[in-house]
Amino acid sequence: QAQAVESGGGLVQAGASLTLSCSTSGRPFNEIAVGWFRQAPGTEREFVASISRTSKTEYADSVKGRFTISRDNTKQTISLHMARLKPEDSAVYYCAVNRFNNSPDYTPSELYQFVGWGQGTLVTVSS
Repeated sequence: QAQAVESGGGLVQAGASLTLSCSTSGRPFNEIAVGWFRQAPGTEREFVASISRTSKTEYADSVKGRFTISRDNTKQTISLHMARLKPEDSAVYYCAVNRFNNSPDYTPSELYQFVGWGQGTLVTVSS
């Protein structure tokens, strides 16, 4: 059973950068795609970014050009580098592993396509 664990959240000022990390277990790292989602109080969990088995990436429009998702197959971690942070980026950030065995280039982006959700890591951006 795949499982993801997030780390790296914190409190930063608007305009700053922060990098989140996601480690996974339960499935071979080179066989998984990973996604990042976020959830602010009173809102639904929303897609942020995902990376395929072959490092193809996909981003939500709200973070495109500011966030970068990457994978290190040697360290078996996924990173989400967030630059030029805005107060509206404040949320609990979650990572998860693809539920289905899609093609190597596929970048899932829907909630139901993921399993093994972590506990989340809180990102707070002050204005």
